[in-house]
Amino acid sequence: MSPRTGRPTAEPKGNRESFRLSDKDMEKLKFCIEKTGMTKVAVIRKGIELVYNEIRATNALDK
Repeated sequence: MSPRTGRPTAEPKGNRESFRLSDKDMEKLKFCIEKTGMTKVAVIRKGIELVYNEIRATNALDK
């Protein structure tokens, strides 16, 4: 059997998630995609990073 082909990556993305959005949230996502030229998943990842950093900063202040 031949080895699996594809682009190697330092950060494999093997997790899948599915979620539902309201029409308003979908409009916001499409707006972000159009204005930034980013992909849907890139916008979502950036949003996760922003919220994560915000929480970390808040928790650092609480200590």
